[in-house]
Order: sequence, then structure tokens, then C-alpha cells
Amino acid sequence: MKNIPLKKRISLNLFKHYRKVLTSLHELTYLFWECTLRCNLACIHCGSDCLHNPGIKDMPLSDFLSVLDSLKDRINPHLTTIALTGGEPLMRNDLEECGRAISARGFPWGMVTNGYVFTAKRFEQLLRSGLKSLTISLDGLEQSHNWLRGRGDSYKKALHAIEIAAKEKGIIFDVVTCVNQKNINELEMVRELLVNRGVSHWRIFTIFPRGRAKDNPLLDVSPGQFRDVMEFIRQTREKKIIHASYGCEGFLGMYEAEVRDSYFFCRAGIDIGSVLVDGSISACPSLRGDYIQGTIYKDDFYDVWEHRFQVMRNRKWTKTGSCTDCSVYKWCLGNGLHLREEKTGNLLRCHYRMLMSP
Repeated sequence: MKNIPLKKRISLNLFKHYRKVLTSLHELTYLFWECTLRCNLACIHCGSDCLHNPGIKDMPLSDFLSVLDSLKDRINPHLTTIALTGGEPLMRNDLEECGRAISARGFPWGMVTNGYVFTAKRFEQLLRSGLKSLTISLDGLEQSHNWLRGRGDSYKKALHAIEIAAKEKGIIFDVVTCVNQKNINELEMVRELLVNRGVSHWRIFTIFPRGRAKDNPLLDVSPGQFRDVMEFIRQTREKKIIHASYGCEGFLGMYEAEVRDSYFFCRAGIDIGSVLVDGSISACPSLRGDYIQGTIYKDDFYDVWEHRFQVMRNRKWTKTGSCTDCSVYKWCLGNGLHLREEKTGNLLRCHYRMLMSP
């Protein structure tokens, strides 16, 4: 792969200063609520290791609302999106009540779903409850999707959900696909499938080696395959038949701002926070263990947001191992924090090195 051209280096240096300002301001713009760990699928790549009955109760709505009530007079709720995640949010029978209560406090809200129990009736109820954004997963064609998701009818269910959601123009809607060895040669067919169903936005992810995906080589891609994925996304964007983009992780060298809308910036703890199902306060839900900053049952969320999160806002500690002498560290800052081992801090994956590998 070619080195980063001069014009892009200049842009990256300008973005570096912008990132510094945002880090200093650390305005909360996105708050995840891990409302359940229950799930109706058995995905072999799950980073949360969710189960149909994980033995951990859903967080009561009132507990999460206490967080929002403490926030709504200290920030502008209209500028902070609440993202319901899990587990599978649709496992909660009170999801519409949750949505109405969140909307009543002025916060826009959305959710991520596998689509398995998604119906037109439930969708209409969620829309009436204030749903503003929706993401549904589709991981390849039928055999590939069902393999990854662990249920033989999950593809048909997901596709049906996508067909329903794509007709609604009043929300932000996209489809997410996790690339792996089973579906990497199906991307063109998946693209055609989505375009034919009216989907306008498509995000493509590679699977990071955590949770159930840690030791499964079928879930990984080679450096050459990773470059192929970047080229596929870039060419898809050029065709303008669907707005494709790569997920939020990883510094991508010459592909920066070409396969997604902006430059790489791990915003965990910068403008993204989360409340996990047990009340733990973190950033993106993938950051657990040593990244936990407090708990809503003992701490005031806003106070934690304002005065903790130093491990995420000052990332000099990440300049270790392969990052020590890296020429692009100033733009990358050690990759996404979810790609660092919790105990050692070692980097699990470097996207830039993958792209630069022969």
C-alpha cells in the first residue's frame, strides 16, 4: 500500500488539533444504555457473551432515568443521543415505555437490533415512542448470516426487519455487516441486496479479537483481505449507489476520510459514555474491566463524566509496544481502546500495520 500523501498528512495534522479541542471540552453527545444482556441469538462473535438467560437482570428503567434526570439540567438533552444496546433490546417488553420516558426528557434515542423479533407492529409502536435511529445487522447471505448468528432462521428474520425499516424515511437507519471468512466474497451481493430493498446507509466492520471471537480464525481477515475490503468500500462510495463506510475503529493510513466520512478518532470517554447493565459507568460498551469509572448506584454520572475518564482522555500511556516508535501514532493515539488488553494495555490489532503488510 502507498504511504500517506502530503495533502492528507496536512489534513490529519489539522484534525489532530480539532481532536485535542474536543477532548478538552469532553461534551457528552452519545450515551449507550446496555439495557439488557439477554439475547435470542447465539452469535459466535459476541463481545458481550450474551445468553438467552445470562443470569443478570435487566436494568430497571427507573434506575437509568435517574441518570437522565441528573443530566438533563446540566447538558442540552437535545444534543445527546441515547443508544439502547444489549444483548438484544427487543427482549425487553417495556421498550416502548423506555422510549417514551427518554423522549419525555428531551433526549433523542435509537437502538441496535438483530431484527429477530422485529415486526411492523412493534416498529410502529417504537416510532410512536420516539425512536429516531435504528441499526439492524445483516452478516452476509443466508448461510453465512445464519452461521454467524447461530440460528437457522435468523437471516430471513433480519432481512424482513430491514425491508420494514427501509420504508420509513423519518428516522436514521443503517445496516451493519461484520466481515469474516464466510462472507468476505459476498459483499457485492449483499450490497445489491440492500440497494434493491431501499437501504441508503451501510456500515462494514471487521471483527475484533475479544469475547467469543478471540480464538476463532474464521472470524478474522488477512492483511490482503483487509485491503480488499477497504477498496470495496472506497469503490462503493464512488459509485454512490449506497453510502458505505467502514466502522469506527482503526487508523487507516491513505484510506482515511475515503472509506468513512471523517478521520479516525476513538471517542470513547471523549464524547461517548455508557451505562452498563449492572450500573457501571464506562464509555463504549466494549470497555469494561479496568476502564470502569464508577457506578450509578454510588456515583453521580455527571460528576464522573466531568472528573474521571483520564485513562481515555490522556492516552500517552498507549505509546508502548508496537506504538512506541510508530510514525503515525500522533494521528492514531494507539488505536481504539477496546483493542487493548485490559490488564497489560498491549495492542491486540493495528489496522495500519495490516494495511502496510506485504
